[in-house]
Amino acid sequence: MHYTKFALAALTAAVLAGCGGSSGGDQTLKVKYTAQVSFGDSLSDVGSYAVGTVAALKGGKFTINGDNTAINPELTGKNWTEHLAAQFGLPAPCAAETGLEGNAAQGFSVARVKHTGCYGYAMGGSRVTNPVGPNNRLTGSALGALTVPVATQIANHLAVSGGKFSGTEVVFVMAGGNDALFQLGSLQAAATAAGTAAGSATFASTLVPLLAAGATNPSTAAAAIGAAVRTASAAPGATSTTIVQAAVGTAAVQPGNSAVASAAVYGPMVVTAQTAATAAGAKAGADYATANGPALVTAMGAAGSELVALVKDQIIAKGATHVVVNNLPDVANTPSGLSKDASTRALINAMVSAFNNQIKTGLSGNDKVLIVDVFAVSNDQSTNPGPYGLTNVKEPACNLTDAAKNPLGSSLVCNGSNLIAGDVSHYSYADDVHPSPFNNLLLARYVAKDMVTRGWL
Repeated sequence: MHYTKFALAALTAAVLAGCGGSSGGDQTLKVKYTAQVSFGDSLSDVGSYAVGTVAALKGGKFTINGDNTAINPELTGKNWTEHLAAQFGLPAPCAAETGLEGNAAQGFSVARVKHTGCYGYAMGGSRVTNPVGPNNRLTGSALGALTVPVATQIANHLAVSGGKFSGTEVVFVMAGGNDALFQLGSLQAAATAAGTAAGSATFASTLVPLLAAGATNPSTAAAAIGAAVRTASAAPGATSTTIVQAAVGTAAVQPGNSAVASAAVYGPMVVTAQTAATAAGAKAGADYATANGPALVTAMGAAGSELVALVKDQIIAKGATHVVVNNLPDVANTPSGLSKDASTRALINAMVSAFNNQIKTGLSGNDKVLIVDVFAVSNDQSTNPGPYGLTNVKEPACNLTDAAKNPLGSSLVCNGSNLIAGDVSHYSYADDVHPSPFNNLLLARYVAKDMVTRGWL
């Protein structure tokens, strides 16, 4: 069941009233929290990369950055953890660690700094246990995101808190999205490589005999043309044009085959080879993805199991008593997911389900854990946006294609100056996967609703 915009707004108003307003005053809270600690990824990041060129571009969070309420009251620039801190009467959360390890010439090399008293450990690109996430320097990214994994984030907090949680803080955990995106990206890259290899092989095996057919000795001509294709393909900067030129040039000097030098003769042969190559490449890529997709589902289940273990052994066992764990949202219905073919979207759904099932199985029934079903609400938003006040759930609010205004093509440096035209204040997404400020507010309300139901707020 989903909550309408009116019901969510009414709930939040009630919560804020109980807190004495959004600026503080927590005397009537059922549970008084002394601090808010957040572990996870970009969905909870409050500014880990707000340094160097990212800061200069007025970015730092993965949404529409900055206070743009002069444009529209909904464009607050806040993510869901910031809204909840205000409801708890706590200071605005700050990033526990900042820095970048990317290209210095582009302003993406900034020393790592840990900030005392800041408990916003969530970082864009972070995975559950693997230290290499999207945009990490080891991926070749110019940004050089730190992507400190959740396991290390928790260890870092324990290192500055005497090895334990006080039991009076609220702990937020939301992770797993980058495990899905990173593995999916790797699969797609490998599938593309398999398709390219198959397409290239088919192109050559189709074109060579066609070019050799008119020669006095086709088999001898085919051997010479094939050798020319292999040499041209291995040359630095090889393109389909240079390969075809080499093949046609060699074919035309074969005895009895000079006519093939005419574009009118070899042109249709090239088209035939290209058609065959495209079909072969598509099949090889799809076959690779089909064969290797199940491994990603298994890996996501393992990541979910790892997160469960961290929550149990490194958070609850170390003293935390109020741990809110958000499961993965409906990734297949983000703009990124919607851009994929049906089989890829089905794979994404299977990966997300594997992760979320581990969360549900491993943490349900624990009185110190509250599981918030973000998947359910985000799925409902994608098919029934109106009651939530959402006007667009398929397209990003940020202009991601203008490199002059948004050189990263990401919400990380999106702000009021580089949005698409029109009123985007109630768009669901800032970029292809990250929520807008308005949808961050909706998430905060949804988490607050579940906390009220549990008696934690």
